[in-house]
Amino acid sequence: MSETVNLPALGESVTEGTVTRWLKSVGDHVDVDEPLLEVSTDKVDTEIPSPVAGVLEEILAQEDDTIDVGAPLAKVGDGSGTSGSDAPAEPEAQESEPESQAPEPEPEAEEESPAQPSASSGGESSDESDDQGGDTDSEQAESEPASAESSTQRGAETSSSSQSEADTASSQQESADVSGNAGYVTPLVRRLANQHSVDLSTVEGTGVGGRIRKEDVLEAASRNDTSSAKTPAPATVSELRGTTQPMTRLREVAAEQAVSSRQATAQVTTVIEADITAVTQLVDRVQDAFTKKTGKALEILPFIAKAAIQALQEQPVINATVDGDQIVYPSDENLSVAVDTDRGLLSPVVKNASSLDVAGLAAAIDDLAERTRSNSLKPDELSGGTFTIASSDARGTLIETPLVFLPQSAALSVGAVSKRAVVVDSAGTDAIAIRSVVYLSLSYDQRIIDSTDASRFLASMTNALETEDFEGQLGL
Repeated sequence: MSETVNLPALGESVTEGTVTRWLKSVGDHVDVDEPLLEVSTDKVDTEIPSPVAGVLEEILAQEDDTIDVGAPLAKVGDGSGTSGSDAPAEPEAQESEPESQAPEPEPEAEEESPAQPSASSGGESSDESDDQGGDTDSEQAESEPASAESSTQRGAETSSSSQSEADTASSQQESADVSGNAGYVTPLVRRLANQHSVDLSTVEGTGVGGRIRKEDVLEAASRNDTSSAKTPAPATVSELRGTTQPMTRLREVAAEQAVSSRQATAQVTTVIEADITAVTQLVDRVQDAFTKKTGKALEILPFIAKAAIQALQEQPVINATVDGDQIVYPSDENLSVAVDTDRGLLSPVVKNASSLDVAGLAAAIDDLAERTRSNSLKPDELSGGTFTIASSDARGTLIETPLVFLPQSAALSVGAVSKRAVVVDSAGTDAIAIRSVVYLSLSYDQRIIDSTDASRFLASMTNALETEDFEGQLGL
């Protein structure tokens, strides 16, 4: 009896998906909730698990096929519907076993055969001479215990050899099981394993069905000996050099949205320099306490996100959308946060971000970033954003001009934090001081947002970053 696996609903606005990769082949056994295939939508790439345990009997949707939600993907059953030549292999193996075991007694017969000539020789010698017969009887009597002892020793050696072979086979089986637990791993996990020189066959997965997750690789990497000196890695040449590759479904959708957004809006960018010395000093001062409490490092981005949310409440047009000839002002600030992944740039959404303090924003952003990179987001977590923030601090970029994706009207890029000598006012006198500064770049749709609106928004952010007391929002 077979059960049909259909494409489940992947989000409110998702109506179809494209099969990007089958993780199982026809004839493979699958457990409940074990991933069967990968499906790409215009929101996210996701894995489709099997609703039942059994054997994959038939694949109904091939790779690169685009199918509607609810359409059949495969059939899973007891294996009776599977076609293939693998089934007779087991009986043949069972029939061949007795044949291979039958000749085993032959070595024992060969080992016992040298004793027969001794007995025969002893009989012939006794006919010739009584003395010789007596000697032969004595020698035969002595040889019998020796033969028995030798036979016992050979039996012990055979038993020891059999036990050793059994132990070796058991060890090999255990090794195969450990390697088998790894199964399919995501490109992110494989890339992390290569970066940290982690052998995936030695990693015990904690995911569904024993799958290896990013956290498993990082934990294994932390156990590796890092005391040895690291030699500079040679420059690598990408395998993509000189090749032509098709766009992924996610890249196709992003390209279409980028072009259509650019064509339908009048986008410009305004840049301001913000002094965030007070924020960086606060981070340095409370870093140990925050890490001890949360297990995560405290970054600059949550502070900038909080300042942006407060500025959005003061300047709601930055958070607005265009609906025909109407301007819609949302009641919530839903913050899209750009996350760099091996599949491209994705922007999961922190819903109702204004309800969170700095500690809450730090936890939400970190959680969304981890699940985005491990491809475990729900499609709805990538929709509904009203304003986007992206940080290029990790890449060292000073200034970027972000692209605004419809239906949003503005997006903020945060440059790398750098220390510079600047002129400050010290008790009414100009002085030179070392300050931590960052460039904030706001791109916006000038159909509804004027440059003065953008300037007021950025000035509000800068004022909050320079004067706000954020320490009370860290929960320490």
